[in-house]
Amino acid sequence: MKIGELASATATKVETIRYYESIDLLAPPARSASNYRDYGGKHLNRLSFIRRARDLGFSLEAVRELLALSDNIGQSCEAVDLIASSHLAEVKRKIDDLTALRSELERVIGSCRHGTVGECKIIDTLAPRSAC
Repeated sequence: MKIGELASATATKVETIRYYESIDLLAPPARSASNYRDYGGKHLNRLSFIRRARDLGFSLEAVRELLALSDNIGQSCEAVDLIASSHLAEVKRKIDDLTALRSELERVIGSCRHGTVGECKIIDTLAPRSAC
């Protein structure tokens, strides 16, 4: 299949496919007689794997490691579990940070008295405090 067909089949932009090739996440395909990229089922499967991993928030480096591990199906999946567990811990940390951010924004917005900007508690919270 041509690059546009692969892009459509995986909901991936053509530029992204070319980028994945340039960083060796996706092997470059053979070229047709007319010099078009000619992708096959292996490319489709690998790109689908990459897309799913990226949709789950794995970094490109983690995707690279997962791909390398997936190429060796006989080994223990302990390394895969470590990568996924590490990613989950990072997701939980981000959720905690976002929860704290939400609470602070709710507090600041809740302090609004709908007066003038000069007495606005939201602006007050954002303004730098003087050192004196």
